[in-house]
Amino acid sequence: MLVHEFLERSADRLPDKIALVSDGQRLSYAQVEAQANRLANALRAEGVQRGDRVAFFLPNSLELAIGIFAALKAGAVFVPINHTTKLDKCAYILNNCQARVLITLGRQARLVEQLLPIVLSLKTVILTSPGEVNSFNYLGYDAIQADYSEQRPSKVNIDLDLACLIYTSGSTGDPKGVMSDHSNVVFAANSITEYLGNVESDIVLGVLPLSFDYGLYQLLMVFKFGGTLVLEKGFTFPAAILKRITEEKVTGFPAVPTIFTVLLQLDLSPYDLSSLRYITNTAAALPPSHIAELRAKFPTVTLFSMYGLTETKRTLYLPPDQLEHRPGSVGLPIPGTEAWVEDESGNRLPPGAVGELVVRGRHVMRGYWQDPVRTALRFRLNTIGDRLCYTGDLFRMDEDGYFYFVARQDDMIKSRGEKVAPKEVENALYGLNGVKEAAVIGVADPVFGQAVKAFVVTDHPDLTESEVLLYCRTHLEDFMVPKYVEFCSELPKTSTGKIKKTDLK
Repeated sequence: MLVHEFLERSADRLPDKIALVSDGQRLSYAQVEAQANRLANALRAEGVQRGDRVAFFLPNSLELAIGIFAALKAGAVFVPINHTTKLDKCAYILNNCQARVLITLGRQARLVEQLLPIVLSLKTVILTSPGEVNSFNYLGYDAIQADYSEQRPSKVNIDLDLACLIYTSGSTGDPKGVMSDHSNVVFAANSITEYLGNVESDIVLGVLPLSFDYGLYQLLMVFKFGGTLVLEKGFTFPAAILKRITEEKVTGFPAVPTIFTVLLQLDLSPYDLSSLRYITNTAAALPPSHIAELRAKFPTVTLFSMYGLTETKRTLYLPPDQLEHRPGSVGLPIPGTEAWVEDESGNRLPPGAVGELVVRGRHVMRGYWQDPVRTALRFRLNTIGDRLCYTGDLFRMDEDGYFYFVARQDDMIKSRGEKVAPKEVENALYGLNGVKEAAVIGVADPVFGQAVKAFVVTDHPDLTESEVLLYCRTHLEDFMVPKYVEFCSELPKTSTGKIKKTDLK
């Protein structure tokens, strides 16, 4: 199966059903299919060939959602770039993937003018809205919709062809393009919708950027099972999003820890959230204290705590009936996959031991685009030729096979001869009344080697460093207690809502 067949099969089966709600518009599956076909035919007319890269520099929008399927229908590989990305990084990504087409907003015309002389692979620019353009030729999205056929293009791909390149945030270096073929994406979407129990009546809220794989898969999965996606620009205005949940009778709400932190501070009583069936979390593990608070705030809603990374899409999920018994776990391998913990010599470790998480399954991506060195480090073959993903994350497993995140390998703090997992300290801090957000890093120390430093965001202005340290001494082993505590008004975050510890360092 090919990824764009998610849309095509739903359009054939449910042509009049509302597929996409965004920007004040409501499009049926038939309308989305027609627009995607017109854009795909325009791309082919512009010379796009099988495997060419089509880049999108757009916020969440109808045109981005439709364009992703159009690129696939044309036989191309889609490359979503976060719309807040600056010129240098945008140029790096476009040059790295040798993009042939760039689709962006008219108001980004000035950026396009700067990109064209330094991204020589670009042959076509499509603008989704009017703009002041004098220096380059472009196609308008509206003109394409008026001029091109809505006939479905013939298929040219097989499921081993690339579907997309998702660029990682690059917080520790140049961004890497994770290569996902159609079979990777189809398997991951099937597996995730299986354990979520998605049905056609599900209405899913999309507030995460489609340039982020977690946000992207909401679009792909909804179109696979024939539901409705309510696509928003983001979570900047929580009250408006809560109102949207009420208005659209949303049943599924995927989010990340930073969004849940905001939700837990709000009075939800003015909003009718009774339509919600499930909420999901990934990107970073939720502290057990937040899980308890979410369950109290949403007593009738099923919470899925999950773990994944771009290189495998999704890896682990905690069955909701285990939340009470294992609130610190991110669960079991998703259906159809295998995971285990290895030491540095490649030996599988028994329950309780800490080592690197290794993943095996059809969702293990193809590697990094034009980067054989980093591909070889992360993706390795086993003795029968299966591609394994070495995640770079430290985990332990309990006797029943449930996994617990410990730390990123490069985040571990070595203090006073002991190894400190920042996540363990952060989880303790979240248990202190008044702590909204916490991040822990290691800083150079002449005596300890590294000292533990905590950054804390609080909504209790009277909370003191002494109170934080006393609480930590009560709940943590001595070597884990922070030496330093710094109060912040906010913590730096990536475009996908993760706390960006490299900026703290």
